[in-house]
Amino acid sequence: MQEPINTEKIIHDLDSKTNQTAFTFPKFFFFLTLAVVAGLIVGFMFSLTKKSSISITQRSKTKVEKTAGIADKKTFKDKAEGILKEGGVDGEGNFHLERPGGESQNVYLTSTTVDLTQYLDKKIRVWGETFQAEKAGWLMDVGLVEVLQ
Repeated sequence: MQEPINTEKIIHDLDSKTNQTAFTFPKFFFFLTLAVVAGLIVGFMFSLTKKSSISITQRSKTKVEKTAGIADKKTFKDKAEGILKEGGVDGEGNFHLERPGGESQNVYLTSTTVDLTQYLDKKIRVWGETFQAEKAGWLMDVGLVEVLQ
């Protein structure tokens, strides 16, 4: 008995159109677009859930204490008052008090006991200890803050 002859080609052409499972550019861009749209939808859903929480800076601005710090006026003998602004002078102080008389009357502040960011743009009185400064006219480490307005 003779064996049947196998007519199937052993070597195939490379440009054969019979292989339709290949990943083509249209399929690639379709899946890329689908992934971007899905990411946008998921991001939008997460943004809706996060809007209900209030940021720390918003919370601290609404709950500013009338006084904060260490109420030891024997240790903190120096006091000044003015409107608290952010920024020191040439690396001295992180904040400053704007007072009548112009920039030469500013008191530059740093604090190891009070978070002064809560009092930005408020009129306050501070008690602290004056330090020698190279650039600032008056440099103070704040120990106690009192809101005036």
